[in-house]
Amino acid sequence: MNLKKVAKRAKEYKYVLIIMRHAKTEAFNAKGDFERVLTDKGLKQAKRVAKGLRDMGLVPDQIDCSSATRAMQTCERMLKVFGDAPKVDYYQDLYAKGMQAVFDMLAACKDKRHTLLVLGHEPTVSLASQWLAGEQSDPGQLDLLNLGMSTAGVAIFGSNAPFRKWGTHEANLIAVLTPKEFEK
Repeated sequence: MNLKKVAKRAKEYKYVLIIMRHAKTEAFNAKGDFERVLTDKGLKQAKRVAKGLRDMGLVPDQIDCSSATRAMQTCERMLKVFGDAPKVDYYQDLYAKGMQAVFDMLAACKDKRHTLLVLGHEPTVSLASQWLAGEQSDPGQLDLLNLGMSTAGVAIFGSNAPFRKWGTHEANLIAVLTPKEFEK
């Protein structure tokens, strides 16, 4: 997918939501799933996606991140690229409560926030994305969500309504991107 076209389409909307899956992690951690950490590949993925979003003019002003170790590490790596611009909040619910947690984040988002990044886990991120995508969304992009999101994958949505007013099947799914698509 052409990132310049995605960026141009995103700029057509007052509010842009980026739903992201954490980057690549180790398969197992003796302390349990919540404590799994990023691999070297995952660290590179997080940086690559952050640079790509920055270059597209999509640096979030708010990041709602799962408090699981791998999600926090993904966020921390991205903040090295984004700088201090995003306000970041960490939530256990994005790990434990599934899709409803994503909708709760949207409902609580202040209207002054125009670019929101929600960083979580599969299958929550792809399921929430499917529920958010409106009928005007590209069927090919919707099909990608049916397969689940890759590690460090993102779904980008746009709407002119504030996030707190977003309901099911109302946002325009602009793109579903993998980290490879951010390579230059």
